[in-house]
Amino acid sequence: MASADIRRRLVVTGQVQGVGFRPFIFRLAEELKLVGTVHNAPEGVVIEVQGQHRSVDQFARRMEDEQPPLARILRVTMQDIPAEAGASGFSIQKSTGGAGHDVLISPDTATCPECQAELFDKTNRRFLYPFINCTNCGPRFTITRSVPYDRPNTSMHCFPLCPDCQREYDNPRDRRFHAQPNACPVCGPKVWLADRSGMVVARRDEAMRKLAAILMQGGIVAVKGLGGFHLVCDATSQEAVRELRRRKHRPHKPLAVMVPNLDTARALAQVSRPEEQWLSGRQRPIVLCSKVRGAPLAESVAPDVDFVGLMLPYTPLHLVLFQRYGRLLAQERQNMPAALVMTSGNASDEPICLGNREALGRLNGIADIFLFHNRDILIRCDDSVVRVLPGTDEVQFLRRARGFVPQPVFLPESGPCVMGLGPELKCTLTFTKGDQAFVSQHLGDMENIETLGFHHEISEHFQDILEVQPELVVRDQHPNYLTTSVAQDMARKTGVTTAILQHHFAHAHAVLAENKHQGPALCLALDGTGFGTNQPNFGSNWSIWGGECLLVDTLTLHHQRLAYLAEFSLPGGEAAVHEPWRLAQALLWELDIESSGEDGAPPWPWLPEFEQASRFLPQILRKNLNCPLTSSCGRLFDAVSAMLGLCLRMTYEGQAAIVLERAQDLSIPLRAAAVYPCPLLKNDGGERLDADKTPRELDTYSLFRALLKDISSEVPVPVIARRFHASLITGLAEMALHFAKIHGIGHVALSGGVMQNMTFATELPAELAARGLTPLTHKMLPPNDGCVSLGQAAYGQRLLALRGSCPA
Repeated sequence: MASADIRRRLVVTGQVQGVGFRPFIFRLAEELKLVGTVHNAPEGVVIEVQGQHRSVDQFARRMEDEQPPLARILRVTMQDIPAEAGASGFSIQKSTGGAGHDVLISPDTATCPECQAELFDKTNRRFLYPFINCTNCGPRFTITRSVPYDRPNTSMHCFPLCPDCQREYDNPRDRRFHAQPNACPVCGPKVWLADRSGMVVARRDEAMRKLAAILMQGGIVAVKGLGGFHLVCDATSQEAVRELRRRKHRPHKPLAVMVPNLDTARALAQVSRPEEQWLSGRQRPIVLCSKVRGAPLAESVAPDVDFVGLMLPYTPLHLVLFQRYGRLLAQERQNMPAALVMTSGNASDEPICLGNREALGRLNGIADIFLFHNRDILIRCDDSVVRVLPGTDEVQFLRRARGFVPQPVFLPESGPCVMGLGPELKCTLTFTKGDQAFVSQHLGDMENIETLGFHHEISEHFQDILEVQPELVVRDQHPNYLTTSVAQDMARKTGVTTAILQHHFAHAHAVLAENKHQGPALCLALDGTGFGTNQPNFGSNWSIWGGECLLVDTLTLHHQRLAYLAEFSLPGGEAAVHEPWRLAQALLWELDIESSGEDGAPPWPWLPEFEQASRFLPQILRKNLNCPLTSSCGRLFDAVSAMLGLCLRMTYEGQAAIVLERAQDLSIPLRAAAVYPCPLLKNDGGERLDADKTPRELDTYSLFRALLKDISSEVPVPVIARRFHASLITGLAEMALHFAKIHGIGHVALSGGVMQNMTFATELPAELAARGLTPLTHKMLPPNDGCVSLGQAAYGQRLLALRGSCPA
């Protein structure tokens, strides 16, 4: 030992296990001629290095600067300890166990360039092997049963390594050192093709060849992938896509398309530089890109919108499929792009299929044939969906799942474990651990027993891999949500305390938590549905919120509803959500217009299809029979869409608003288009609302009346659609400014499904900023209900802090 040698102990936490971090440390220590050890432990990766002071300092700097591609260092604690006499060499030691840990499991990651090169190298032993991977890529989250992330705790435990793979696994200088999913054609998982009876049709590469041929012939195939099954067909074949829609009972909702490379993506869509980066990055989400006019894509892929959801292959199985499919395409249809619909392998409203037998049972009436493999998927995980907001290059999540989960959202403060159960639609769940919030992948709509079971699976799994138990469970206040029954069941079985948070205040807490905002803020919570707090019980006269201006203090948990969009009726309750013409007629009825063409009002476009039902609607409204009131911004969009004859019946959530947004003439600037009045009405409670907490009303009836006048004057639909968007955005921005001045608040949070509207996502923040306000938007989660569980959990953590401890 040289006299100037020092020894330093470093504990590294974060995403540092299963990502090639220890071999990276080994190589770095050797390069700097340091001696010592590295091993995985519950508290993270523990490193001891010994050598010259300058080299030890350099090691610490380079460790953070040059960390492996999948690593994500969160914290490094360092302590100088006594140097060891006679120490020599650097070694990787066995992992140590123990209760508790501070380690993140890596999300599943797209095939790295090195593995892709080997995949297509005819001299490589993994040539065209659909499960090639290394420490820089491949499955992680979806194959992990428990921690620590070691092979026995993954679905690879039943595949003993062959001698060649074992040598790679044991060699710290190899890219596959301790790559838990490491495998090859000799020892690893295999694929096979099976018919609807489960009988094997072909195995290995012959299965991939036949699969490509079936797709070329217009077949529909269920393909087992990384986090579940996809239903796959030729995206250029109108006939194949229509048949898939018919079998899946999904008539209009856009379908995702996988293409082999960026060149093919550019042939189908206008792909910006930021979109290219998202398409080709490690996460490989579905990216919404503007369609290229005349591109050879079946019109039925995305009939309601001007964009298409594209993704690039993210597993070697996808890469091999496109290699085989592309060859056939070059022989038979030389000028056609290789583009395959890849939509979730499920029937409508059910979780994605996970196992072979499950898929054979649930997808038998949809798929013609099945591509199976024998590497178990332990955790269901759908594809993530993002888009890049024009003019900002900011990404907006529409669905967060594969490639991003289970990465945490960092909270402004540390606290005890709280569980947010999520809402009903687009449900996720969240567990907090210290200052980190772990939001689950998209679970789906909590409307059936299958999704409830999925919710329970992920709840158990997160508690296991995070090694946490919630001290508090927070649920939505709706008494009939399945998540409400989950909370009641947990309280009964475990005695855990439960708390309730109204839906739109949960939206507010979510976006404020993402932005680490502490203290008071305004929030515009704009969506379709949320059970309101202004009714004493769940009876016939309850109301639904959805167009809210809220005051939220994340420190004191003071909540106040400052204003809302003018309420109108939902005649028929749930029926009005699916048939927007009912909403339009309800608004007309509130304006004392009970028949088509009355008092110069425009004719009603729904009468040819719904005349009989329309005739009875005034009676239902007068008698208030199943006509709950709503302040929903989303329902207002639906009503306008129906009034313009754009969408009278919806086959998927948000369809009416989507076609209304598409109809706009965006060449008209917002300030020129904002001609409809949308004022904030006064009430008797005074301006500040301190003594009288009665909220104000944003007068959307005046807006609707002006819109009707434009229709009667035969103003073109694109102009009316643009004026509606611009006027409502202006009214909301002015309302926010009004309350910001009264309460001395400069920050305005924006959340809710309406913020998925591209016009609102770009122009509403800009209008707030133009008025001197600071808009806060979602950066890591969707603005839709996929963020609600985070808001519940963040609220719960603060609630426990204010209480001092969780009451018995």
